[in-house]
Amino acid sequence: MTRKHTFTVEVEIRESEDETDATATLRIAGASVASHGHAQRNPDDPEMPEIGEELAVARALLALAKELNDKVDEGIAAFEGRPIHIRL
Repeated sequence: MTRKHTFTVEVEIRESEDETDATATLRIAGASVASHGHAQRNPDDPEMPEIGEELAVARALLALAKELNDKVDEGIAAFEGRPIHIRL
């Protein structure tokens, strides 16, 4: 039998003049996992806020993926009784 699950990630972005911060939050079965990403504009670069947003979000999502991967490692290690590392 095929099961279907839908996971939703909420991304919140905060911007100042030259910096952008993003928080990506995944909620699974009543628990949540959140990670952060940051981008800072080089003073010599033109003002293009969307690039800072995209970079901060990409970093937050990458950190979230790594955190989820760590949780997978912990779950498998608990079952196997030995350290496990699954590569992304």
